Amino acid sequence: MADVIAAVATGKSPCAIGILRLSGDGAAEVCGKIFKLQSGTPLTEAPNRKLVLGELLDEQGRVIDQALAVYTRGPHSYTGEDTVELQCHGSPAVLAAGLTALFHAGARQAGPGEFTKRAFLNGRMDLTQAEAVVDLIDAETADAAANAAGQVGGALLRKIGPVYDKLTDLMSHFHAVLDYPDEDIDPFTLSGYENTVRMAVRDLAALLDTYGRGRVLKHGAKAVILGRPNVGKSSLLNALAGYDRVIVTDIPGTTRDTVEETVRVGRHLLRLLDTAGIRETADRIEQMGVQRAEQAASEADLAIFVCDGSVPLTEEDQRAMDAALECPRSLALLNKTDLGIVVQPSDLWFEYVIPVSAKTGDGLEMLETALDMIFPEGEPCDGSILTNARQAGAVLRAVKSLESAELAMKRGQTPDAVLCDVEAAMEALGEVTGRTVREDIVSRIFERFCVGK
Repeated sequence: MADVIAAVATGKSPCAIGILRLSGDGAAEVCGKIFKLQSGTPLTEAPNRKLVLGELLDEQGRVIDQALAVYTRGPHSYTGEDTVELQCHGSPAVLAAGLTALFHAGARQAGPGEFTKRAFLNGRMDLTQAEAVVDLIDAETADAAANAAGQVGGALLRKIGPVYDKLTDLMSHFHAVLDYPDEDIDPFTLSGYENTVRMAVRDLAALLDTYGRGRVLKHGAKAVILGRPNVGKSSLLNALAGYDRVIVTDIPGTTRDTVEETVRVGRHLLRLLDTAGIRETADRIEQMGVQRAEQAASEADLAIFVCDGSVPLTEEDQRAMDAALECPRSLALLNKTDLGIVVQPSDLWFEYVIPVSAKTGDGLEMLETALDMIFPEGEPCDGSILTNARQAGAVLRAVKSLESAELAMKRGQTPDAVLCDVEAAMEALGEVTGRTVREDIVSRIFERFCVGK
């Protein structure tokens, strides 16, 4: 018997609609104590999955709102249990009073992610679907939302499930022959499963290859802005952010540390890092800023080199350009076109060179076009792109175990040695879907969720 949990499932700010959510055995009985149907019918007798109108009462029995309720009987609900959702006007005071009344009626406060955790524990979704719920809530672009929605629908499970099932067939065949030698079972031979292991490695490696794109899709591309002092790096970040995020002055060395801001440029999410101007300096603090700028370039997904196009290039420009070209992806912005251009695009060693004015915004629209070329769309964002670091780590362990099993087969090692690696791969894949994941990991996963989900 699951106790009844309750929480506010909407935000804390005033809004048009606010939702109180309950789940557990007796959810309708508990909610019925503080929600009275207009028809006079008890909430426990309300039709399944249909909105009913009634009055919401506070702890003292006073009417505090007219509300709608929907009662969904388990196991065919989000959590697999009886659930009730109350749709009130979105007053924080009303929601708080209603939640207090629910606690007084017998419910308890839901923990972070407890509704979705119950859905996982009750078999309504696997762990990939559960984790995708919070990714969908946190999605900052349409592509990220589409991929998360696909995973909520089971896209990753459909990728991993068949591999797990084939490995299960391999293991069960071996143990059937071992445990029942007198039965009429086809002999077990490793050669008969070489293709199974090889195809499993191929399929999982292909899934793992999507993680690079998935990480950028989910978190945004880490884009470092490089250049010597006073070329307009901070002005560029402010222009893309849409507000004065960074102090801009004509004094060299104003920016001494990395400053991060997340911006959207078309379909692209960029985590922009404004850095100290790259130059020789006797100032120890500024020296540290320059070192951090060059270090950030080596770790970034994209380097944006900025130069002052109104004056000739300098040695400091060259040093910043060299640092930018160390990044796997890079482009150049020929800034200050409003002052006239001395530097030509051909003077810069980049495939993409965009003349812009960070001050006026001219030319910045071309940045989206360049980003489309640097980060092409690739396969559709249908949920088959791996975006979760925990899942990627588990798939990587599965691939390594199966590669070890494949090598053991080629060396002619005994079945038990080979199957030890196969079993390790299955354990790793089980961590992705939740079949074999430890309780402490499950708890840590759902701590990422908001209370009402």
